[in-house]
Amino acid sequence: MKLSTARLCLDCEEVHDAQVCPVCASETFSYLSRWIPIPEPRIQRPREAAPQVEVYRQLIDADNPPPSRRGRLLKQGAIGLTAVGVFGWLWRSSRTRTPDGRDDRA
Repeated sequence: MKLSTARLCLDCEEVHDAQVCPVCASETFSYLSRWIPIPEPRIQRPREAAPQVEVYRQLIDADNPPPSRRGRLLKQGAIGLTAVGVFGWLWRSSRTRTPDGRDDRA
């Protein structure tokens, strides 16, 4: 039972957490936190990593090295060229054509 929800029955002095006292069915109570201060929650400090954890992280990172700057630029350039190509294709296909096959704009 948490101290913040603990109640003291004022009739039979039973400690409970229900709306009515389970012993005498009385509805007169007072919270125990009125007399007993609730301690503030403890701040948990982050635990220091063991040396084995750092070694394990280095082993994992060695298998997947971060991509180089050149690789990132090539990848972003390919994505950009693809986007421009798709936009151009959509632009050309959106032109309306006349029944004889000529462009409406020409």
